[in-house]
Parts: sequence; structure tokens; C-alpha cells
Amino acid sequence: MHHQPVLSRVRTSCAQFPSLVFAVALSLPFVLLILLALGLVWGTGARASETAACDGTSLVEQLEISHPQRLAQARAEAAAVPNGSGLLWKVEKSGTEPSWLFGTMHVTDPRVTRMPEAAQAAFDTAGTVVIETIDVLDPAKAQAALMTKPELTMFTDGTTLDTFLDEEETGIIKAELDRRGIPLALVSRMKPWMIAGLVTLPACEMARKAEGIEFLDIKIANTARDQGKQLLGLESLGEQLAALTDLPIEFHVRGLVETIRLADLMPDIMATMTDLYLEGEIAQIMPVILAAGPDQLKDDASGYAAFEERIVTMRNHVMAERAVPILEAGNAFIAVGALHLPGEEGLVTLLQDTGYTVTAVR
Repeated sequence: MHHQPVLSRVRTSCAQFPSLVFAVALSLPFVLLILLALGLVWGTGARASETAACDGTSLVEQLEISHPQRLAQARAEAAAVPNGSGLLWKVEKSGTEPSWLFGTMHVTDPRVTRMPEAAQAAFDTAGTVVIETIDVLDPAKAQAALMTKPELTMFTDGTTLDTFLDEEETGIIKAELDRRGIPLALVSRMKPWMIAGLVTLPACEMARKAEGIEFLDIKIANTARDQGKQLLGLESLGEQLAALTDLPIEFHVRGLVETIRLADLMPDIMATMTDLYLEGEIAQIMPVILAAGPDQLKDDASGYAAFEERIVTMRNHVMAERAVPILEAGNAFIAVGALHLPGEEGLVTLLQDTGYTVTAVR
């Protein structure tokens, strides 16, 4: 239950825990994709039909009322980001059949899983469909493959999570896990980012996922497979996990504790991300979240820069390189997380740099 205005809570809390907004806004959809592949999404006891609506309120709406100047500044910052607006992009080059690039969000919200008409039409006509990783389609196979590299998801040297925590932090994590029916002992050897992913899902998402409702990427892939389309992936699950494990363990531990401490903010952050995604305003996501927080968020800029470089930018280059041969064959529909599209080193720009004309479809 909210006992003070959300923006006030964001400013107060983020002053103490500045990295939460960064970690959640960029990594949450990515982490959920991995957790689903590993079969590690717990239910809450509620049915999806009982929790169909998430109760978060978009920070855009809150800023419009309380801090319109901050919102205007956030929108101006987003407007300066190359290719920051748009979900569907037509990819063309002389001598090849056009292809399509589509930004997704890894959630089960029916507004998200129902693709825009133009995107659906592009998908329907495509002969090849590509998602980030096809490993997510077979959890058993994904788990078996990762058994060869358990260090990607687990502490393998006898370390447990509480090694990195003080008594208060251990109590905070245990209480949150108990509330969700997850014994701490069951997950104590998991890497912190996995536990953070488990406890940040809003109840509505947890319920829908527990009932087997597919999020957009999985729906796209399964439909493509059912229709006999060629289905490809741009990354392996191991590569995605390696991107996370390359970051310092201290970063992950801090993010886990902060995420739990500020759990009541997560519905609002998710609502913000979802609403801006549906509007195609991808570049606004981070500026808007930051606009709801204090100036102290800038203190964590170096940690965020390392996070963004490894989780977003480096993966963008890998995706672009692997997408080129697929695009050369033509008539492809490539669906990746929307946060990979904007920016000077986003997928749209990188593909343009290889000689393709990439145009937003409004």
C-alpha cells in the first residue's frame, strides 16, 4: 500500500539507493527472458484472471501533474537520441528483399503481446523469423546446456549469497523470499541477479507466467514455428548469461538488496516502461524514470555506464553482426528487446552503418 506520493518515495529512496533505477529499467526484461528459459518463474498462488491488471501508475502521468518541467526536459533528452522513437523498422538494401526489425518487451501484458497491425503484417509475410535466443523455447534443453557451465548461474566455490550480506540485508532478502514462498536455502547459491529477477515481477506478471501465458518474444517464436517459418536466434543463452556475470558481484548484490527495499516502486517502473513501449517512445524510458528521481542518481553514472556497455551496447554489436547474413537472404522478421534499437550504437544505427536503409514504420 502506498503511504506517500510515489514521486516523493522515488526521490527519497533513490537518494539512498541510486543504482536501482538503472538496473531495473534496463535489465528486468532481459533477466525475465533468462529466468523463463531456465524454468525459474515461481507462481504467487493467484490466477492470472484474478490479477489481470497491474496496479502501477506510469511516472509520465505523475510527472505531468507534479513536475511538468522535468517531464519536458526528459522528453527533450529522448528526442536527441538517434532512432529513439518507433518499434517497427523496415530494413532495405538494393538487390535484397526487404526485412523488418521489431522491438519487443519481455512481458505477458496483452497490450504488448498483441502486435501492432503493421508489425503483424510484416511477420505474416516473412519467411524467416529471428529472436534474441531460441534457447528460451526449451527450458529443459537450456538447463542441460548450462550444466556444463554452472558458474554462470550459481556460486560453485562454496560461496553463498549471505557471504556478501550483513545481518540486516540477509533479513530483508529472507523476508521477501518468505513472502513469495521461496526458502532462502533453496536459492542461496544462485547468483544475485537471478534472485532479483524472481522478486521484481509484479503479481500480475507472476500469475500470468505461472499459468503459462507467453510473453511477446515466445509468442512470436512459437507462432513462427507453427507456421513452418525458419526460426533463428542471434545469441545463445550462455552468451546472455556471460554478459551478466561479467559485471562485478558487488553490483549484483547491491542491486538485489535495493530492489527488495524498494519493491513497492516496481509496479510504477513497469507501468512506465510498458506505457512508453506501447507508444513506441523507447528513448524516453530512462530519462522519464530519472526525472522522477533526485540529482543524486548521477552519482552512480560510472556503474551504470559499465552496465549499459556490457548488457546493451556490446550485445548490440554482436546482434548486428549476426543479423547481416540473415538480412542478406532477405524477407526476415527480426524481433529483439526494444532497448536495443535506439542510440548511436543501437541496432538501427549499426545496421545503417553496414549499408542498409532502415526506416521507421509509423
